[in-house]
Amino acid sequence: MAQQISLTFPDGNARQYDAGVTPAVVAASIASSLAKKAISATVNGEHWDMAWPINADASVAINTMKDEAPALELIRHDLAHIMARAVQELWPDTQVTIGPVIKDGWYYDFDRKKPFTPDDLATIEKKMKEIINKRDAVRTEVWDREVAIKYYEDRGEPYKVELINGIPGDEPLRMYWHGDWQDLCRGPHLQNTGQVPGDSWKLMSIAGAYWRGDSDRAMLQRIYGVAFQNKEQLRAHMNMLEEAAKRDHRKLGREMDLFHMQEEAPGQIFWHPNGWLIYTQLQDYMRRKQRAGGYVEVNTPQVVDRKLWEQSGHWEKYQEHMFVVEVDEDHAREKSVNALKPMNCPCHVLIYNQGLKSYRDLPMRMAEFGSCNRYEPSGALHGIMRVRGFTQDDAHIFCTEDQIEEETLTYIEFLTGVYKDLGFENFKVKFSDRPDTRAGSDEVWDKAETALLAATRKAGIEPELNPGEGAFYGPKLEFVLTDAIGRDWQCGTHQVDFVLPDRLDANYIGADGEKHRPVMLHRATLGSFERFIGILIEEHAGKLPFWLAPRQVVVASIISDADDYVREVVAALQAKGVRAEADIRNEKINYKVREHSLGKVPVILACGAREVEERTVSVRRLGDKQTSVTTLAVIVEDLQISATPPDLL
Repeated sequence: MAQQISLTFPDGNARQYDAGVTPAVVAASIASSLAKKAISATVNGEHWDMAWPINADASVAINTMKDEAPALELIRHDLAHIMARAVQELWPDTQVTIGPVIKDGWYYDFDRKKPFTPDDLATIEKKMKEIINKRDAVRTEVWDREVAIKYYEDRGEPYKVELINGIPGDEPLRMYWHGDWQDLCRGPHLQNTGQVPGDSWKLMSIAGAYWRGDSDRAMLQRIYGVAFQNKEQLRAHMNMLEEAAKRDHRKLGREMDLFHMQEEAPGQIFWHPNGWLIYTQLQDYMRRKQRAGGYVEVNTPQVVDRKLWEQSGHWEKYQEHMFVVEVDEDHAREKSVNALKPMNCPCHVLIYNQGLKSYRDLPMRMAEFGSCNRYEPSGALHGIMRVRGFTQDDAHIFCTEDQIEEETLTYIEFLTGVYKDLGFENFKVKFSDRPDTRAGSDEVWDKAETALLAATRKAGIEPELNPGEGAFYGPKLEFVLTDAIGRDWQCGTHQVDFVLPDRLDANYIGADGEKHRPVMLHRATLGSFERFIGILIEEHAGKLPFWLAPRQVVVASIISDADDYVREVVAALQAKGVRAEADIRNEKINYKVREHSLGKVPVILACGAREVEERTVSVRRLGDKQTSVTTLAVIVEDLQISATPPDLL
């Protein structure tokens, strides 16, 4: 008699089954309607194929298309296979490599001599829909390693052979068939191709990708797709992408004449006057907020000797991201090795270490607008969002262990105020714990993680767990903003560090007269000015808050007889601190309005004969279809208030 196992369902009920029973059989035993709707199972918390055997007591839930997370994973994973099958049916000489699920969809990498074209995407989509409509069965087997390698060698699929050789020997090699087409895959998958919704996905783009991310390996062709549970979700996603394209900071940066980038300085930004004005306004605001928050501002060197990076641990953990500078010091036989600083932390410890510190001096909040440089692969660079040279609104708080909770609470309040001033009322918090590669003992990490979590929860925040994503020296909180079109941006961070003060021998004299190590809290609110400005541009679609707008007001003449009055209006506004400029060109007013609206000027004041006579202005605000007329005195007062940064109101 077969061994019996007990399966417990979400409602708490349990049933007995023969060991080796599959979720498909379990679903059928519950209801034939459930068996038809079933797409996968969750077994002891793991996503499980309907055809995989269950050999021991377990908790089991049967998933249908209504279960969002498993449904999306399967839809996207099956579509990757269906797309690869379609490509090989259309072009049999194409070699397939890997096709993982990613955010919002999937991609698959192909080795094909002839490049894919955008027109090919429509052809592939048509073939994919044919495969879906066939409702071919999906089946799976576990193969011996030698059999699998020979199978792919015989079919001229070297990429699959390499993948198998990289899989640990104790892992099963699972093969999946979608109809007659086969692929090496961990699974799980749907039960047949027809379970993929035919109208909830779309192929998006073609890109190059090196095999296994190695620039010394073959260049492959990557096809991206997106997929959702239904066509309404797909439509919403496509609308979001359309809106995102309108808000693209690179496009708006050109239209607003904010910055440019060029190959002579990859990953570095050339700020134009308009863009630099945004930058300095934001920096001045942060400087005032930090000063009010009890921070002292410092500045540290750009190029620092390798010895410090070795002592801090960055050389070992972070060297691949550092720009190394070799200097021939006084023609010495051995060159001095330095690095452009990728972060400010070790230098701040060196400032802290100047002079003896007492427990009465703590907490010590040290801030720097620190210019940093980090190597990012050229393919990862993205406008001003992902660069190699950037400035952080960086700060480090040196405190006692007993002060961690209070300082964390104070910082969360500080960050909340800044985000609110900048138009972000809500944010999410993620808690990132110890990564695999880290410094410090488990005991130190236990202490750091416990302290940070306790403080966060005391602030009334239950963070989302982000396992293994902490910095190499300590756990961290990540503050994630959601923008106007629903995209998340990780900006602020707050990290507890027991490691660096120990490595760099930082001390304070306690109430007991003995030396103690301070705790170092790393924190950044905006993250980098460059990236945050990019986020602001996209959040507001270029229509920045008035106080941040580089060009706040254009006063435009309708007739040449109004030119002197235009100059008077500009002077009155400038006297009150409003950034105003005159446009007295011999152009029609509609032309001027269109041009300045494209440049995202928030307010355009038009002056004609009537305005000159009545000492008024015609007011057009960016985005409004209607104009209004108001007196010069009223508009000057109104715009003076609007131009005042929120912390000074």
